[in-house]
Amino acid sequence: MLHNLLYTGIGAAALMKEKVEKEMQKLQEEGKIKTSDAKSFLESIEQKGKDEEKRLKEELKSALKEVIEELGLATKEDLAKLKEEYK
Repeated sequence: MLHNLLYTGIGAAALMKEKVEKEMQKLQEEGKIKTSDAKSFLESIEQKGKDEEKRLKEELKSALKEVIEELGLATKEDLAKLKEEYK
């Protein structure tokens, strides 16, 4: 479920990027914005999107770790330790 939510957000961001790129191209063609300004703007938006995606992934990872701890679920490390103890 959380993966679906994350993928939905990424999909929405990709769609928004496409729309912004089309609008920027339209403004370029109409001479309302310079090509260099449009390119710079799009690169800035893309970088902000990547930064936000990274931040959200880290927040999600942290939240999942908290939930696992609160529920007392065994982690991969816990299972590996048990395996070593019983060898």
